[in-house]
Amino acid sequence: MTISSDTPEFEGATFVRTSFRGATLRSCDVSGVTMRSVEVGGLDIDSHDLFFGSLVVNGVDVVPFVDAELNRQFPGRELLKAQTPRGLRDGWVAVQAAWETTVTNTSPELVDAHVEDEWSLAQTLRHLVLATDAWLRGGIMGMEQPFHEIGQIFTGAAEMGFDMSIFRADPPAFEGILAVRAERQQLVTDFLATVTPELLAEQRDNPWGGGDWHPTVGDCVRVILEEEWAHLRYVRRDLALMK
Repeated sequence: MTISSDTPEFEGATFVRTSFRGATLRSCDVSGVTMRSVEVGGLDIDSHDLFFGSLVVNGVDVVPFVDAELNRQFPGRELLKAQTPRGLRDGWVAVQAAWETTVTNTSPELVDAHVEDEWSLAQTLRHLVLATDAWLRGGIMGMEQPFHEIGQIFTGAAEMGFDMSIFRADPPAFEGILAVRAERQQLVTDFLATVTPELLAEQRDNPWGGGDWHPTVGDCVRVILEEEWAHLRYVRRDLALMK
């Protein structure tokens, strides 16, 4: 059974002695949810926004522990918060090396495979092309139309009013994805090679529009790093399940 709705019918609701065993919640807002005397054996939580808030388990905020463990598993990940040109350059080198290992070690039959509704390796690399286009070419460079046609935009973008005609409907060959991905990686490398602290501090408009947030150039770079590390984790998680 699938329940899909944008209405807030469960906001403020109370569930008592209700079984959610085996349930899947995807792209749902569970912020502020309180659970007491619950059975959580095998509970699997994956939140892209985890590190912007708190997750309290038995009275302990576990977010700092999760963050530290991910930094241990992915050396260089801690630099996604770097504030200096050198730190951002080193962070970019680290995440690209990690990605090169993953792409090189993935067998050809798995590049388009995926787990349930998650993206495949090929789709993930297309999304990282889009992320670079949005935050470097769009956010930092101010290009009016920064996107390459192979970009993989996030689910629900059409419903939010984004122009989907920019992107090709048919999936490109993996070799073509790697070629565009390499071009975008080089753009970031070249930009970071000469970036200054003064430029990092300059403000830009949010490339996705809306809201009052005006990120700095440094913020835009850090979003690119965050996208790279987060999706590397997702891909490695899924590839491990398929091998």
